[in-house]
Amino acid sequence: MIDIAVLHEEGWPGVDWEPLAERAVTAAIAHSPYAAFSTDSACYEVAVKLTGDEEVHQLNRAYRDKDRPTNVLSFPMVQADLLEGTGNTDDGEILLGDIVLAEGVCTAEAAEKGISIADHATHLIIHGTFHLLGYDHMDDIEAEAMEALEIRALASLGLSDPYGDRTTGD
Repeated sequence: MIDIAVLHEEGWPGVDWEPLAERAVTAAIAHSPYAAFSTDSACYEVAVKLTGDEEVHQLNRAYRDKDRPTNVLSFPMVQADLLEGTGNTDDGEILLGDIVLAEGVCTAEAAEKGISIADHATHLIIHGTFHLLGYDHMDDIEAEAMEALEIRALASLGLSDPYGDRTTGD
């Protein structure tokens, strides 16, 4: 089973964030090799924090050595090579990790893309969930694999390919 906790700070638009985050995390997991997490007796926990740019800036500086806010940060709590054996936990609870989104950055990006903040945040939560599941985009091969999974997860929610019009890389 999957349990998503949403911490929602002021400033974010009036969207029903809890079900949005639940759909996004569940879609990402369903389109990963860990789809069984959804039906396991163990409880896989993900926290999604919707906060301001300043907090994300501080986290980005502290954990990634980048002195600026970014749209989404992920903090995995399980090493990727240990994800297969997580169902063997003593207490039945596995904290997969935290996903943190920055309101100002997300809002500006959504406006630039001409999409709703809800659709953009859905993509970012899916992206963050794949990071919690051990995916990354440090090289082109990893990026293509991760993007393909994101595109499939988004399509399952009726959302379009966010990479379709990309002319340059990250």
